[in-house]
Amino acid sequence: MVNLTVRNLSFAYGQRVILQDIQFSIGSGEFLALLGPNGTGKTTLFRCILGLERSHTGETLLNGADIKKKSPAALARQIAYIPQIHYPSFNYSVMDMVLMGTAAQGSAWSTPNKSQRQAAENALEQLNVSHLGLRSFRQLSGGEQQLVLIARALAQKAALLIMDEPTANLDYGNQLRVLFQIKALNRQGYSIILSTHNPDHAFMFADQVLALYNTRVIGFGSPAEVLTPELIATLYGVPVVIHRDEQGILSCVPVLNADHG
Repeated sequence: MVNLTVRNLSFAYGQRVILQDIQFSIGSGEFLALLGPNGTGKTTLFRCILGLERSHTGETLLNGADIKKKSPAALARQIAYIPQIHYPSFNYSVMDMVLMGTAAQGSAWSTPNKSQRQAAENALEQLNVSHLGLRSFRQLSGGEQQLVLIARALAQKAALLIMDEPTANLDYGNQLRVLFQIKALNRQGYSIILSTHNPDHAFMFADQVLALYNTRVIGFGSPAEVLTPELIATLYGVPVVIHRDEQGILSCVPVLNADHG
């Protein structure tokens, strides 16, 4: 069980303001999609929540406790971070990559014990990628690599998963396969905060949307309420219409005209 509340969070690099008066909350088992154009502070917001940036003002509360007062190890037991696909300097096996997620469970420099190895194996099995355990991480497809990074977070045994554009650089099929796995985890009780540039990801999978623009929150609520054509045009500078299909599922359709296509 985990609840995150952010109140009046502001952050600046010197005189350059990145975030101003950010407020939102996410309850246990909820899925929050974070949208906003490049450079609007999405990754910085994640860094504040993860305790990597501690000079922000305002409050960031995890189960009612100030994140700034928690040690990195204590935070790692409650929050796991899944980055975009990256390529490690060393040629780690998939199992070694996932075992890294168990580091907070042992002492520094200790060899992974039986319990940690079991946690890694369970995480791979949960995402249906156990067969990749002995493979080189570098040799996997993009979709497989992203699932391994999610497995590493699951092995960490944290209830809140923060994902920074997990479908970036993936083809359409792999985007959906990864997102369906993420939604399955959400149904199991994990809380998810996921940044994306695709409004359709929010319509399909999220319970709530947080829209950032020009350092501030300009929308927070359900996707159907927040993701209006006006807001999407503000975020991304393109005209759109919102389409509802026969099953009531919403999607975002760009308007093509002489100026935009």
